[in-house]
Amino acid sequence: MSTRIVVADDQDDVRIGFRLILDSQPDMTVVGEAADGRRAVELARHLRPDVLLADIRMPALDGLEVTRLLAAETRVIVVTTFDLDEYVHAALRNGACGFLLKRSGPALLVEAVRAAMAGDTLISPQVTVRLLRHLRAAAPAPPAEPLTERELEIARLVAHGRTNADIAAELTISPGTVKTHVAHIQRKVGAANRVGIAAWAWSSGAVGGPGA
Repeated sequence: MSTRIVVADDQDDVRIGFRLILDSQPDMTVVGEAADGRRAVELARHLRPDVLLADIRMPALDGLEVTRLLAAETRVIVVTTFDLDEYVHAALRNGACGFLLKRSGPALLVEAVRAAMAGDTLISPQVTVRLLRHLRAAAPAPPAEPLTERELEIARLVAHGRTNADIAAELTISPGTVKTHVAHIQRKVGAANRVGIAAWAWSSGAVGGPGA
């Protein structure tokens, strides 16, 4: 079944670009577009899409308010030009299923939609590393059972913002194997998604400096 998507952005060229990227996927269909936040909410409640892509700076209602209003009924991925910590925190606090920078590229946009459909949260790698570094000082609960060396390796890569495809290429294993390892890590450390894995990795000291 095709994932039904609504794109909300006040720039025509951005909506057109996202539509071209998403409609080119065999399992995705853009079913509506909105140029302002109020229209995005109306469309989402009328069309009941699986995923809403929401820009932050839009007329009428901004993307953060759109997220707050809709997160309980649809998966919202915030996609923005503005790499500001306050936006990231507000989006996630309001229930966003992803936070992407527009410069992240088509592949990450598609992966974010698939992650949202799988109940996961994907954040642009540039944002993830900065967002989670401050968690080093927090003392996490010990994992329910020890992680294997491979699981620790994958947890470190997740903490550095690598996608499953990146990890698979780096470790020369299949994306499916990475997904299985990630699921095991989530269970062991009590994380709801890969953001939780990254938070655990940073705060537990499993991650050293960049490239560790």
